Amino acid sequence: MDILRFITAGSVDDGKSTLIGRLLYDSKNILIDQLEAVERASKFKNDGELDLALLTDGLRAEREQGITIDVAYKYFSTPKRKFIIADAPGHVQYTRNMITGASNAALIIILIDARNGIIEQTRRHSIIASLLNIPNVVVAINKLDLVNYSEEIFNNIKEEYSKIAEQLSLNNVIYIPISALDGDNIVDRSEKLSWYEGKTLLDHLETVELENTINLDKARFPVQYVIRPQSEDYHDYRGYAGKITSGIYKVGDEVTILPSGTESKISAIEIDQKNVEEAFAPQSVILHLETDVDISRGDLIVKSDDLPKLEQELEILVCWMGEKPLKVGSKYLIQNNTTQTKAVIRNIEYKLDVNTLEKHDVEQVSLNEIVKLKLKTAKPFAYDAYKDLASNGGIIFIDETSFVTVGAGLIQ
Repeated sequence: MDILRFITAGSVDDGKSTLIGRLLYDSKNILIDQLEAVERASKFKNDGELDLALLTDGLRAEREQGITIDVAYKYFSTPKRKFIIADAPGHVQYTRNMITGASNAALIIILIDARNGIIEQTRRHSIIASLLNIPNVVVAINKLDLVNYSEEIFNNIKEEYSKIAEQLSLNNVIYIPISALDGDNIVDRSEKLSWYEGKTLLDHLETVELENTINLDKARFPVQYVIRPQSEDYHDYRGYAGKITSGIYKVGDEVTILPSGTESKISAIEIDQKNVEEAFAPQSVILHLETDVDISRGDLIVKSDDLPKLEQELEILVCWMGEKPLKVGSKYLIQNNTTQTKAVIRNIEYKLDVNTLEKHDVEQVSLNEIVKLKLKTAKPFAYDAYKDLASNGGIIFIDETSFVTVGAGLIQ
């Protein structure tokens, strides 16, 4: 049985947590003790009406504030598929958490309150979905019960969003009218929305076609650890441990170690202390090479006939997560997989206006702003463009003094 990872996104009070709670409740994926706990808590809210949002608002602080702060993960299954849900925060200041939850998602549900239509957060989350190249988008127009189940309002929002989706080149966009509170079109088809002839939300989640997101063409192996026991039993043992992030490796393959450019051949591959002839992503393996070469954590072992780019000047699209503004001349650590190096910001090309998608000149970058910039690394950096190979094209920015992650970037 395959697994669908998806994320819910939307502004505060658009009904994300209620939607997930309804999905779990109506698909009978709630344990009895969980249900009893929600029933007890619900007695103090909404005149005893069952508050399904409590199923996802697991943190005490979230319940006290009535908002979702961090990404909350939930797991459930149906006879057709398993699911991992990331419930992302709605407040603009937690956009960074939304990016974290969306980075591994195969589908995004963008909730829109039918009363408010498309707002800034709708556009912001749609841009992030586009940047991360999420393969499937569901626009769930919620709270139709509060607008008399109006087909006209649904169609107006659909028409307006279609222009945004086209502008952002979003993939496989579908629109579903729902009421998460009442369960309309979540698991069961709603008689109140009889004008809608498409699938319910769960039906779509169960049947949407999943692409294999693991690239088996471009072989990339970031070295995580060099194993060199130097004992009598393993006097000549030297292996390079890590996870194959993409591609296939075979014994005898000619490989290049980056950034040094040293060449060698694979002499053996180990998985769980057994030798194998080949291994592929996302397996964790130990590679052995024919020659003793200088390799350390952060080096990249790739096939010699398909090298990534190796440069020090990079163009990156960044969502800034730091409280301290980013400026030209600022220095950070940047990291992709196990590779980490120092970098300095050379130029800020533009800031993307999330409402109009226009590009504006700026001198510094503030929290949650999306910008394109140029930076220079302290040493050659091996990478692929994010659109070509996401596993080797995404980086994070790390503050050099606090070691806090302050930005997420996609290499262009």
